Amino acid sequence: MAPLPDGFSYAEWNATYNALSFGIAAMGSATIFFWLQLPNVTKNYRTALTITGIVTLIATYHYIRIFNSWSEAFTVASKDGGDYEVKLTGAPFNDGYRYVDWLLTVPLLLIELILVMKLPQAETVSLSWKLGLASALMVALGYPGEIQEDLAVRWFWWCLSMIPFCYVVFTLAVGLAEATSKQPSPAAASLASAARYLTVLSWCTYPFVYMVKSVGLAGPAATMYEQVGYSLADVLAKAVFGVLIWAIAAEKSAVEESGKLLPN
Repeated sequence: MAPLPDGFSYAEWNATYNALSFGIAAMGSATIFFWLQLPNVTKNYRTALTITGIVTLIATYHYIRIFNSWSEAFTVASKDGGDYEVKLTGAPFNDGYRYVDWLLTVPLLLIELILVMKLPQAETVSLSWKLGLASALMVALGYPGEIQEDLAVRWFWWCLSMIPFCYVVFTLAVGLAEATSKQPSPAAASLASAARYLTVLSWCTYPFVYMVKSVGLAGPAATMYEQVGYSLADVLAKAVFGVLIWAIAAEKSAVEESGKLLPN
């Protein structure tokens, strides 16, 4: 929980306010959608879709907490009908909620992808443990650097967190390629491939946002870019990714029900 810099303009404060509001709306809407779709997929994929909804539900809760913390950290008022003036209230802005959220949701994101691909049970269990633990380690290693002002310390923890990050990304991009090609229909294979690469793309956003405060940017602008960047990446990695998980589940359910694929 690092102290906020003073001197926010209304535009900088409002950009963050809107990004956090968008995060709440996107995650909350996605949660409702995923759980309403549960009866429309076969039981083989309901666990994956349930986890998808749990991920966005957890994210909704934490975005509400971050939004409330941001709102409480400032007073915003128009002076004599002129421009809005933004002042710190002295209340701390707790961005640690993001890391709590990631520690819970990032492993679940990978597990839901593995489950919806319907790999052999031994491979499913093995990959779930390996990717889940690696992703949790990545988040845990990133947090100490996030709360540091010393650039050398930030870079040190960034480098450490990139080790499990690279393992997960390599597994998604290369390790699951064969399993993707074995999906029951071309549409399912295409959707599974899109989900893998969307995860890689969205995940690659986080290290760059993390580096915002390590490449010369500081003060209110750096805080704004960080909050907006993380919020957009979260929506992409959770809500949009979840839609792909639902699409894969729906497609494979349709194939199974049509008799083209016999359920195991």
